[in-house]
Amino acid sequence: MTLEISIEDNRWQDAGLEHMAQEVIAVVLAHFELDPEVCEVSLLGCDDARIAELNVEFRGKAKPTNVLSWPAEELAAAQDGGVPSLPEADFTGEIPLGDIAIAYDTCAREAQEAGKSLADHARHLIVHGLLHLLGYDHIRDRDAALMEDIEVEILGKMGIANPYIIDEDTP
Repeated sequence: MTLEISIEDNRWQDAGLEHMAQEVIAVVLAHFELDPEVCEVSLLGCDDARIAELNVEFRGKAKPTNVLSWPAEELAAAQDGGVPSLPEADFTGEIPLGDIAIAYDTCAREAQEAGKSLADHARHLIVHGLLHLLGYDHIRDRDAALMEDIEVEILGKMGIANPYIIDEDTP
């Protein structure tokens, strides 16, 4: 697997973003039976200010978000709840999946608010971003349910609890 990682916020370095990303990407690619030797992903570890700039530029939303993704290819299914097409190798034999950006500040805040570890929440966001690169989305209801189910299954393979279950005892 080719993982091109750019860390603009050193807190991601301290958090072990590169190791987390390699682990998550390997599990996601195995889930879809994609050969990791030919898949390419770029990951930017940044702060809220940088992701807010990207969010304005690409989505027209003037605020930070937790994760953004830019698929190399449109793979989404036409029908709500349909399974996206799997990516295919280009003329070089590689499968470029696309780019992901993840914001430290928002990730850390959300993890704390949910009573989860930064590492587990970051892994979830990387899974989420990768699923977007693979054509999954959460705009339509059945697409959202499908994406959520796959996230939960993949996270479970990494020993991470279902992030969508809200613990009533968590402050």
